[in-house]
Amino acid sequence: MRVLITGHDGYIGTVLTPLVRDAGHEVVGLDAYLFEGCSLGSDGHVEGLRIDVRDVEIDHLRGFDAVIHLAAISNDPVGDLSPSRTYEINHQATVRLAWLAKRAGVKRFVFASSCSLYGAASADDLLTESAPLNPVSAYGEAKVLGERGLSNLADNHFTPVFLRNATVYGYSARLRLDLVVNDLVASAFATGDVVIKSDGTPWRPLVHVEDASQAALAAVEAPRDAVQDQAFNIGRNGENYQIRDLADIVTAVVPGSRVTYAQGGGPDARCYRVDFSKAEHRLPGFRPRWSVVDGARELVEAFRTYGLSSEDLSSPRFVRLRRIQALQDVGKLGPDLRWLVQPESIGSPRM
Repeated sequence: MRVLITGHDGYIGTVLTPLVRDAGHEVVGLDAYLFEGCSLGSDGHVEGLRIDVRDVEIDHLRGFDAVIHLAAISNDPVGDLSPSRTYEINHQATVRLAWLAKRAGVKRFVFASSCSLYGAASADDLLTESAPLNPVSAYGEAKVLGERGLSNLADNHFTPVFLRNATVYGYSARLRLDLVVNDLVASAFATGDVVIKSDGTPWRPLVHVEDASQAALAAVEAPRDAVQDQAFNIGRNGENYQIRDLADIVTAVVPGSRVTYAQGGGPDARCYRVDFSKAEHRLPGFRPRWSVVDGARELVEAFRTYGLSSEDLSSPRFVRLRRIQALQDVGKLGPDLRWLVQPESIGSPRM
């Protein structure tokens, strides 16, 4: 198949793109390249269109069999920076992209949704795809609206699929340290402290970036009847953890590290446990294999290989909110999160 991957230059995209290509598909990327140059290790190269997802037109989509839509405001802190832009990008631009794709003859549209749409829930419940949606952030609300808008487009000729990824972790060349496991391991490796920023009690479901990528590939390749207008929680049963349990895993993987609690940390409204059985049983070809323990070890090895310092922990290179704020502070990115200076004219945007 010919597959368009939006957000191919991001954290998941740089892992997913070669995976889809190695499976025998022709891959084209599409990205605004806000994080170009923000790498730890080699990020390879794939053909890509330098376009903001809000500016995609129907001609960009002709000739593709499937779209995997990753491009988005990627977490709660960036979403809270400008909730209106979060809805514009994660909801409105997503539905518009799918509508154009349908008009262009694209048959399959795989949407990277999130378990964040479950939001605040009882820790006693193991949430399936039919659980009530209770987002507590603009990011989570926009994902809910995105799913609903795409579902309205489903018919015999257009197949939307919703992958509700758990909190992602693991090594990617476009490293993110604003994800809980990556953050804890990086802090332990670089400083010896595993810093917990809440009271440690919230529950989080976790999924390795490679498993999330395998799920997207499986959703592209699956028979239509298996995935038509379906939501799948993406993760692995047994990989729901309280934050304090994650900290204990990290101290076991990083010898000499110790757990500390940030001053003022309290309960987090985002607390949920998720059931991932549906994807394992009904998404053909998807078999998650990573555990947090293995992912933490992988991160430590990557930090040793490529060199991660304590200064990197606060660098805009690896924290999405800081990166965006840094680009805005130097006049390269506007409040609408569009480039004010075209990337081709500013060279590598590493900071």
